[in-house]
Amino acid sequence: MSLPSPSRRPIRRLYAFYRDADYFRQLFSLGAPIAFQQTVIALLNMVALVMVGQKGETAVAAVGLAGQVFFLLNLALFGIASGSAIFTAQLWGKKDVANLRKVLGLCLMFGLLVSLIFFLISECLSAQILGIFSRDPQLIDVGSQYLRIFAWSFFFFTITYIYSLILRSTGNVRLPMFVSTAALSLNTFLTFGLIFGRFGLPEMGINGAATAIVISRTLECFSLLLLAYNQRTVVAATLKELLAMEYGFILSVLKPVLPVALNEFLWSMGTTAYSVVYARIGTGSIAAINMIATIDNLAFAFIIGIANATAIMVGNRIGSGEEGIAYKYAGRSLGLGALTGVILGGTALLSADGVLSLFKVSPIVLRDAQVVLLIFGTLLWLRAMNSIMVVGVLRSGGDTLFCLFMDGVIIWVVGVPAAALGAFTFHLPVYWVYLLAMTEEVTKWFIGMPRYFSHKWIHDLAQSVGAN
Repeated sequence: MSLPSPSRRPIRRLYAFYRDADYFRQLFSLGAPIAFQQTVIALLNMVALVMVGQKGETAVAAVGLAGQVFFLLNLALFGIASGSAIFTAQLWGKKDVANLRKVLGLCLMFGLLVSLIFFLISECLSAQILGIFSRDPQLIDVGSQYLRIFAWSFFFFTITYIYSLILRSTGNVRLPMFVSTAALSLNTFLTFGLIFGRFGLPEMGINGAATAIVISRTLECFSLLLLAYNQRTVVAATLKELLAMEYGFILSVLKPVLPVALNEFLWSMGTTAYSVVYARIGTGSIAAINMIATIDNLAFAFIIGIANATAIMVGNRIGSGEEGIAYKYAGRSLGLGALTGVILGGTALLSADGVLSLFKVSPIVLRDAQVVLLIFGTLLWLRAMNSIMVVGVLRSGGDTLFCLFMDGVIIWVVGVPAAALGAFTFHLPVYWVYLLAMTEEVTKWFIGMPRYFSHKWIHDLAQSVGAN
């Protein structure tokens, strides 16, 4: 009998590691609807930005800067909801519906408080906030008008977002996908009509895009709640069930959730600092970055699907006491994330000219966007692994303090200083500054991979609330 050659042994081990039909079945059933939903969101957002782009690069930049406020709200909610989803995924693994609904109630309470703060800031201090990003008075004026309309969607988005994320953590990914897809399709129709005055609607310019968001988000919220309660899903809690929490329960939940919220706050502030750096380089620079952001969102849809599906699978397995399987699931997803990043990065590079030509911007802005896209496509595999590591692996295992260091601190210690140095000390073009910002991702990868192999990230959090 001949032995396999040394060169074939790693391939055989790799094949054996991924030879698990149950893993792929779960990953596809959970991840595909999430990826599809994110793809639809990214595509329709891209279409909306292309519509706005017909009004020129100032309009693109204005919407992008106003969107930074929503971006911060989105990440704050993600910190609260994903931190809560750590519990709900593990509680669902134990079929503890009562405590799951308590976590949902706590999540809603904090989420609505945060959305109120962002709403008041957007309505009362819009010009001052946008003035942090840019010194262009026209850009600030246009962006402020847009933001004050857009802010009315914050409360409805918060409720939808939290219910959707908790539903996903219990394996119900199809209902949020259906509702979100329908709402975004309506938003695209209204955006076109209200920007250009079509279908009998008034012509409102880019303010029409903000109005379309408010209408579609409102309908999305009511539709999701109606369907969730009508179908008697696990989140169909009464007000009494949502508020039935004791002091000890709240402390048990907040202990791992607060590091997640702080993590997202620090990371979002760091990402906002990047935007400030790009915007201070010039209006054309922030327009170029916003153009690439639409492609980034589209490519990352599949990675988000893998990350969220992994979080559900790993959390459920830890909750049911199968920590060994959770470890293997996490490792498989990290490998798939790297492969997906390589494929999607290459696809983005091949389609660059066709996508960027849709925007009516100057040749200089177009050239900057093309170079940024080259860097983006080359390093997407690295960002994919880091995203799955944080959201799908470490966080779902309850290792939130380490995530705080890896995701919330490194951006300020490495990425932001490097980008600021490139922009303000060496006065580099936006694409070199973008590359310097990516040093954050390299550092996170070298820190995160040893943590995965250590097994120290696995914690059964469901036991900490089971007695409350």
